[in-house]
Amino acid sequence: MTTRLYSCIAMLGAAPETRGSVAAVVDAYRTHGLLKRWPISYLATHGEGPLSRKALLAASAVRDFAALLARHRHMVVHVHVSGGAFWREAAFMAAARATGCPILLHLHGTGFDGRIAWFIERAAATVVPCESMRTWVKSVVRSADVVVVPPPVAISVSEVPSKPNLVVFLGHLEADKGIYDLLDAIAGVRASVPDVRLACAGDGDRIGVARYAEMLGLADAVKFTGYVGPSGKRALLESAAVLALPSYEEALPVSLLEAMSAGVPVVASSVGGIPEVVVDRVSGLLFPPGDKSSLERALSRILAEPGLAARLGAAARESARARFAPERSLAMLEDVYESLGVACVTERAPRLQVPLRKAA
Repeated sequence: MTTRLYSCIAMLGAAPETRGSVAAVVDAYRTHGLLKRWPISYLATHGEGPLSRKALLAASAVRDFAALLARHRHMVVHVHVSGGAFWREAAFMAAARATGCPILLHLHGTGFDGRIAWFIERAAATVVPCESMRTWVKSVVRSADVVVVPPPVAISVSEVPSKPNLVVFLGHLEADKGIYDLLDAIAGVRASVPDVRLACAGDGDRIGVARYAEMLGLADAVKFTGYVGPSGKRALLESAAVLALPSYEEALPVSLLEAMSAGVPVVASSVGGIPEVVVDRVSGLLFPPGDKSSLERALSRILAEPGLAARLGAAARESARARFAPERSLAMLEDVYESLGVACVTERAPRLQVPLRKAA
């Protein structure tokens, strides 16, 4: 542990209301007081909107980052990066490296390649959401200091006595997310559950997915909501009978944790960090990615067996609240800050003492 104290943390990431896990995680940090307890200056490097707004955000981030460097000389630079946009933050990390600032590299999602090794090697620590990501980072840079800090999740919904047979999909509308497999499965489920419905919440290839649904005779059963923010997501989970996550590749999707925290039964492919969270037939149902028959059977079971759905949902809620409560996740990140030599501005939040063995 270093004894040097840094007076500032420059945290770089997405602007509020931006789509994706980075904005969701940072919003949870903000909501639960992390940015007030620690000397954090948050810089939004990217966001939604027209190209002019994105350029303005980037320019403002560069200006503010330079000002922080001039004022503090040395500070911890906590950079949130996602696989699809890693190089957007590379200039900031290079500047931090050149000025001797320790870098806390925080990886979200998947899609990274070996070119990230240069930054991992030079980071003071790399934060990942799950053990599967830790294994991947260590395979890229064996000597990397990797810390698992799960996403903080706290979502609750009103109990609905009788839910419709609504399957909810939260994610990008593309083949790698398994949306076409899900449509095939829904077509099969419809034979035994005629009133099954599918709500697709996310952006992407909506036209292509809608055409495929129409080809399968599901045009009347599939609804496209587009991207939904926190309130829209909460409303969907409130009425969902099951969340389907048939991805071919994932790290640890926040939408999965949110559904579990809300007590919604989940059917998910056994990829990435998902099997670390969902215990098959205990807190959800898992199936091999691409196995449409298993996906169809799992959805049919949950829709046809209310008792099973209730048991899976209750176990999922208990597990998520024990393992991903903000108090636990934030305490783990605060330990990292302390190890890097940052002084807390106020008293740290009390740690949540919940034995993990109680979590399914």
